[in-house]
Amino acid sequence: MASSPNEASDFPSALLARFASELTFEAIPTDVIARAEDLFVDWLGSALAGKGARPVETIARFAREMGPADGPCEILIERRGTSPLFAAMVNGAASHFAEQDDVHNGSVFHPAAVVFPAALAVAQQIGASGRAFFTACTAGYEVGIRVGEFLGRSHYKIFHTTGTAGTLAAAAAVGRLLELTPAQMLDAFGSAGTQAAGLWEFLRDAADSKPLHTAKAAGNGLMAACLARDGFTGARRILEGLQGMAKGMSTDADPAKLIDRLGSRWALAETSFKYHSSCRHTHPAADALQKAMQEHDLRAQDIAEVTALVHQGAIDVLGPVVAPSTVHQAKFSMGTTLGLIAVYGKAGMVEFEENFGKPEVVAFRDRVRMMLDPEVDSAYPARWIGKARLRTIDGRTIDARVNEPKGDPGNTLSRPEIEAKVKGLASFSAAASSSEMEALVPRLWQLSRANHIGMLMKGSGS
Repeated sequence: MASSPNEASDFPSALLARFASELTFEAIPTDVIARAEDLFVDWLGSALAGKGARPVETIARFAREMGPADGPCEILIERRGTSPLFAAMVNGAASHFAEQDDVHNGSVFHPAAVVFPAALAVAQQIGASGRAFFTACTAGYEVGIRVGEFLGRSHYKIFHTTGTAGTLAAAAAVGRLLELTPAQMLDAFGSAGTQAAGLWEFLRDAADSKPLHTAKAAGNGLMAACLARDGFTGARRILEGLQGMAKGMSTDADPAKLIDRLGSRWALAETSFKYHSSCRHTHPAADALQKAMQEHDLRAQDIAEVTALVHQGAIDVLGPVVAPSTVHQAKFSMGTTLGLIAVYGKAGMVEFEENFGKPEVVAFRDRVRMMLDPEVDSAYPARWIGKARLRTIDGRTIDARVNEPKGDPGNTLSRPEIEAKVKGLASFSAAASSSEMEALVPRLWQLSRANHIGMLMKGSGS
C-alpha cells in the first residue's frame, strides 16, 4: 500500500521527492542540459576505462554468473546485454575505478558513477527518449548532491558519500524515468536510504571496495525505485528522521540543504571534471605544484620538500595512504600524485600504471607532506583552493596558489578536451578503437535528441 497522501508533505524529504518526481525537460535551462551532456560523455570515458581492471572484472564475472546471458541493457565494457540491475552494477563499478569520473565539490560526491549507470540501464529497458533520460539524470544529480550536502563534513570523514548519497541519487533518476508519483518517489528514497553504505576503511588495506560502492549504489537505487513503483513502501523520513541517515551517519546534518533553491539553483552545473587520474583531494595541490614548477622553471631534482596546504577532508582520506602498494591505492597518495607531476609533468592513467613505484617518484613522494591550512579548510567544500609551498635545493621558498583546479566550473574542460579525455581513456583500456570512438562520440553529443536510448557499444565491432 502506498504512503497516505493525507499525511503532511511539506518536510524536506517530501519536498525533494516531489521535485524529482515532477521535474520536466522544459523546466531545465538549456545550459544545464548542455552541461549534463558534457558530464555524460565524460562519464562514458570513465566507464570504458574500467575494462580489464581486476576488481571491475570480478564484479562483471559475478554478473555473468548470476544474471541473464542477454537482455535489453548494456554492459559497456563487455558489449553485451543483460538485466537492468546487472548493467547498472557493472557500469557503476567500471566508471569509478580509473578515478576520472566527475565530482561535485560542495557535497564531495561523484554523481556520474551512480546516476548514469542506473538511468542508462532503465532507459534502455523501457526505450526512453533522450529528453526523458537527461531529465531523469538531472533529477538524480540534484537529489544526490543535496543529500551529500545535507549529510555534511562529519559524514564524509567515515562514509564514502558516493556510496551513501549515491543510492538516493540513483533512485531519483530511475524513479523519474518510471514516472513515480511524489509519494512513490518518497518511498523510493526510504528504500534507498536504508540500503545506503560505503566506508573509507578500505583505503588502509588497498582493498577493492570503492567500485563496489558505486555498483551497489546504482543497483540498490534502481531496486528502490522499481519496488516503489510496485507499491513497496519506505521510511518517509529516512534522511532527517529520528532513526534516519543523519542520526546514524552525521553530526552536522542540515535539513535545509535538501531543498536549497530547488528549481532555481542547478547543482548539476556546479559539478567538476577530473583532470588528473587521482583522488580529487590531490588535484588542488597538484595544480599548485605544476604552476610553481612552470613559473620557476623547476625540475623534480630541484625541489627539496613540498608542503601541500590542504583542507581536513584531504588529510582524512589521503592521510592513511603512506606507502601505496597498488595503482589504485597510489591514486589516494598525495606524495605519489605530486611525484608524478614533478617527474613526468602529469598524473594520468599511463603515469600511474607504469611509474607510481619508480625510485624517482617514490623519492619525491617521501619529500611531500600535508598540512592543514585554515583558509583552505574554511573554504572547503564549496571551494577547493590549491596551495603548495616548495623548498628548493638552493634554499628558496616558493608559494603557489590555484583558486580553481582544472576541471572546476570556472576552469572547466571544453568539449574538445572532454573528447580527447574520453578517447584517451578508451584507448588506455583497449575498450574501443580510435575509429570506433571517432564514430561514437558525435552520436553521444546528440543523445538528448534521440527518440529512444539504445545500445551504445554493442555491435560496434572490436
